[in-house]
Amino acid sequence: MDYQNLAYALTQIVHNFGAVTVVGGAVFALAWPDTGVMRKLSWMVLAGWLAQALSGAMFGAISYYYYTALPDLFGVAIVALIVKVVCAALGVCLTVWQLLSQLSESTRRYTWLVLCCLGMLALSSAAVLRWFS
Repeated sequence: MDYQNLAYALTQIVHNFGAVTVVGGAVFALAWPDTGVMRKLSWMVLAGWLAQALSGAMFGAISYYYYTALPDLFGVAIVALIVKVVCAALGVCLTVWQLLSQLSESTRRYTWLVLCCLGMLALSSAAVLRWFS
């Protein structure tokens, strides 16, 4: 068995479920504006963003473990990676802020819209990163 490929595949599974959670959770919250549901979705989306960040770091760690070097990224791939990291950082911050604050209905809706856009941007950047690295 090729353990390197297994490690990459398992990490990719976590990364994919994180992506589904951040985008799907935000879309669902926009479609069903119930405060109780939104709070539960906030926790799920936070877990999704953390899964994205941790699994993204894990890709680099796997490469370093097997090659004693980080992936050789340049140009468009570096930009895509930076966009993904910024999206994840903003997604975590916005979700935590949403969980800790008493937001008005309009602010909460706007926050979910921004979270949805961040998720879609991160997902799109993942495709660019994949094909330009």
